Amino acid sequence: MKNARSLPECFKLFDLIHILTTDHATVTRITKEVIEDFAAENIVYLELRTTPKKNEAIGMSRRSYMDAVVDGLRAVDMVDVSFIPSHESSENFVGSPSITDTCSVKNRRKIYVRLLLSIDRRETTAAAMETVRLALEMKDLGVVGIDLSGNPVVGEWPTFLPALKYAKECGLLVTLHCGEVPNPKEIQAMLDFHPERIGHACCFGEEEFRKLKSTKIPVEICLTSNVTTKSVSSIHDHHFVDLYKAKHPLVICTDDSGVFSTSLSREYNLAASTFGLDEEEMFQLARNAIEFVFAGDRVKKALTEIFDLAARKSTH
Repeated sequence: MKNARSLPECFKLFDLIHILTTDHATVTRITKEVIEDFAAENIVYLELRTTPKKNEAIGMSRRSYMDAVVDGLRAVDMVDVSFIPSHESSENFVGSPSITDTCSVKNRRKIYVRLLLSIDRRETTAAAMETVRLALEMKDLGVVGIDLSGNPVVGEWPTFLPALKYAKECGLLVTLHCGEVPNPKEIQAMLDFHPERIGHACCFGEEEFRKLKSTKIPVEICLTSNVTTKSVSSIHDHHFVDLYKAKHPLVICTDDSGVFSTSLSREYNLAASTFGLDEEEMFQLARNAIEFVFAGDRVKKALTEIFDLAARKSTH
């Protein structure tokens, strides 16, 4: 519950969390609770990221770890969950009650969930490739993309590039934690790779920002995380405002909501109160994010309809 936690401290905490989440039942429980927490905020689309882990001592493989995550998706009962891409219509939510009481069904919360498998920067090229192959193997279970994350001072970009290229060639979408620490050479290489999104973009120089804006690569903005880790000097100096004024594609995100003691509602509130955005501007920021989600056109259409219905209700 600290208000300030350095980047190295955060990764020490992540290491502790990993120690506590290495059995299947715990992974399933946490997945279920995370989805329910987000759904309770009236969130209608969620991308969960996780690094597939193995623990031979308890018979856990990367695949069985991910199966435990999927079990968590199936176990959610307080909200209807759609995570299987072939079931993208609103009638095919996992957990939907098989009853004729349409009012009861209509009033239940619904959430679309997609999974991103994370390559940890501590991994080898072979391990990164293994993660990509697992993602491809699980595309029918809601895995849509690959994330590169982990301690930004560990690992070298060329180590992960073969796996990330392979992911792209096979139709997986890619997001990269980029510019969490000053590293101009890596930032340039990541932008040249042209992922579908990047996260953070805190330590960009003028040239990197110029290149970013020219590429129009959407940026995942994590205000609390960046301030807590001192990746930016203060919330008022956050690069969100510059990118927002430039009409650059942006998505407000939580980063790890537990580690940073935040929620998506809190992140939107922080953006509004700090940068003077009104309700209409915040609504449009959220609605614009639909364009950048790693889901298919049918989901994007369904999300747009949800937002448009909310907009009509708010004007009455």
